Amino acid sequence: MKLALLSDIHANLHAFEACLAHAEAAGAQGYALLGDLVGYGAFPAQVVQRAMRLAEAGALMVKGNHDHYANVAIADAQKMAHTGVAWTQEQLSAEERAFLAALPLTARTGRALLVHASAEAPAQWRYVTTPQTAALSLEGAATPPIGSGDVRYVFGGHVHQQTLYFRGGAGRLMPFEPTPGVAIPVPRHRHWLATVGAVGQPRDGRADAMYALFDEAAQQLTFHRVPYDVQAAADAIRATPLPVFFADRLEVGR
Repeated sequence: MKLALLSDIHANLHAFEACLAHAEAAGAQGYALLGDLVGYGAFPAQVVQRAMRLAEAGALMVKGNHDHYANVAIADAQKMAHTGVAWTQEQLSAEERAFLAALPLTARTGRALLVHASAEAPAQWRYVTTPQTAALSLEGAATPPIGSGDVRYVFGGHVHQQTLYFRGGAGRLMPFEPTPGVAIPVPRHRHWLATVGAVGQPRDGRADAMYALFDEAAQQLTFHRVPYDVQAAADAIRATPLPVFFADRLEVGR
């Protein structure tokens, strides 16, 4: 099955729909949302509703830190005003917030473990940005109760960039920067960890949305960049009380 891996949607409905359409055209047969449906963007309720429909159709879901923030005490949310948490909470219905609260921290499909941040400690939201932190995440994915020894792939987001790590012959993890649209062989006799990038808020200097397509049967992983109406997404943020900076960074991919 070709599985579309989408993370860090961040209430960016324009980018989300563009990536879903791209994945469908690329032959995706299933979907996995790797956390942070909300936060930063102008359409938290609409994105959560779309995710709920995908979940009803069988999509896999895990919780991100911003999904967690959607249910923190309002006093704490107000302290986190720079992230727009309080405003986001106001936009969500009780049903939508309950959906986010119920999301698991990890999920399994075949030999892959899905997590928002690091499988070493999923609830700590640790960033995987180096071979060392990638190794810790892989170790967590191989250890009960998080995972098991048959895990060969760990897929996550959180860092808003696309990187693939693999364990070489000497046992050390090596980072690899993928080329969008080029299928990468990921044979299951090795261990692999990928950060699939951000659908709704790329931070690598490009505005195009990011996601990845995993074909476990073919043992291939393809990273994608998808153009979308960035200006419309940014203008929608500027029409809310959210910080203008959230719109500015969309336009420059930072």
